[in-house]
Amino acid sequence: MNPALHQFIVDYGLWAVLGGTFLEGESVVVFAGFLAHQHLLHLPEVMLCAFAGSFGADQLLFFLGRRYREHRLVRRIREKPAFERALALVDRYPHGFILSLRFLYGLRTVGPVALGMSRVPPLRFLVLNAIAAAIWAVCFSLLGYAFGQTIESLLGRLHGVETKLAVAAAIGAAIWLAYHLLARRRR
Repeated sequence: MNPALHQFIVDYGLWAVLGGTFLEGESVVVFAGFLAHQHLLHLPEVMLCAFAGSFGADQLLFFLGRRYREHRLVRRIREKPAFERALALVDRYPHGFILSLRFLYGLRTVGPVALGMSRVPPLRFLVLNAIAAAIWAVCFSLLGYAFGQTIESLLGRLHGVETKLAVAAAIGAAIWLAYHLLARRRR
């Protein structure tokens, strides 16, 4: 096992989870859940970082939509095709939309902006966003952890940090690919 790489993951892995979940981060969280199963990261810390990144990003985007409706960044988000779909869903099902937002492909960045431009009160968004982010972080972290258990039962205990990273990257890529293929199929 490469001690320098192992220490790098221990030192910076959670920062990578936090940064990766600030954007579309499902594969990052699954990857980190697998690494937690392999004892390179701690599962509760992975969940906490996934929650914080996801929650923080959506809060920021909500307030960008609320405060800077006419800013060029917000206008660019409003021009995306998914934005109109997000607004329609916000109008029909505001609470359900907030709770399911991070599980709906293509709405992760435009959804909170649309909510910010809607009449949803900021406190209501904050509470529902926290609940949804917690559920999302736990689900995807546990999915990665479960992949670790499954792989270990099939292949035995993985040795070497490089092997663990390669398997984790393959799992993350497979989740990302499946997620995008299913989303494309739904469209």
